[in-house]
Amino acid sequence: MSQATLTPPAAPAGPPATPVTAPSPVEARILRLLLPYHRTTGTGSADPADFPEQLRRIRRFTDAGEPVLFTLPGFPCKSPNPAKVLGHLPDEGERLSLAFLDRLCARIGEIYAPGARILICSDGHIFGDLIRVPDEHIDAYGDALRDLITGEGLGRLDTFDLRDVHGDLDHDTKRRLVTEAYAPPVEELRALVRGDEETARLYRGITRFLVEDTADFAGTRSALQRECRARAYGVIARSRAWGDLIADCHPRSVRLSIHPQRPGAEKFGIRLLEAADAWATPWHTAVLRGREGEARLMHRAEAERRGRLVFRAGRPSHFEER
Repeated sequence: MSQATLTPPAAPAGPPATPVTAPSPVEARILRLLLPYHRTTGTGSADPADFPEQLRRIRRFTDAGEPVLFTLPGFPCKSPNPAKVLGHLPDEGERLSLAFLDRLCARIGEIYAPGARILICSDGHIFGDLIRVPDEHIDAYGDALRDLITGEGLGRLDTFDLRDVHGDLDHDTKRRLVTEAYAPPVEELRALVRGDEETARLYRGITRFLVEDTADFAGTRSALQRECRARAYGVIARSRAWGDLIADCHPRSVRLSIHPQRPGAEKFGIRLLEAADAWATPWHTAVLRGREGEARLMHRAEAERRGRLVFRAGRPSHFEER
């Protein structure tokens, strides 16, 4: 006897049923929270599928039911140029940026119960001698940054610096150890700058920062630019060394960057505050608060022309638009 074929009952007459859309994987929903803040100089994307490296790394944590760990190299020290910043200690720019990062982790916790943490990998000591910032200023900035995280109750943020790697060795020794272990040869970077547009943009951006940050150069403008171009290779080499050291210490983390990154890059570039310049960071600028309370990053000299200085806890904090 042949087996009967089971046929589902006919659907009642009426409008077609709305198709049921499967929910997005949790790693895509987490990434969508970051996409509005993607820092890039090219064409951005609102599609998580264009960021496979970040999806893969987030999935490592969600599959294990663990908090997602993001690592963010940044917050090294303030620019040494007083026309750009209010001083050598963190101010409103850092306070707002850290609060934003903590809120981002909190929002991830609303859709993924284990939540997320961001490790602020701050070490201006890596290239402090190249950017002409005294080590004592970098120490003071880092200590004040940790105090700010504690004082503001930003419990989803942690810090990491060379003390976690090389303890209490002197700064020159720490720089040497990290550079010898991780920094690429300058010749290799020169070849990359010639042949890779992303590296070339980074080189131009860092050269520009070095020129802007040199407030007391006695020579000609062209001589300053030549000197800064040479120093830029050293800054990039040590920055890469720092990034590779972080990757070794935290190999599973989702890697963030304060530099612009294209969709699909290994790192996800993230904006901390609004600024006209895609390269602007709180440690190279001051904050101008608009009349509606919005915060924008710009050079101190420009913010000073447009606003009045505001103090917080007895220190210069930011400007408010007149």
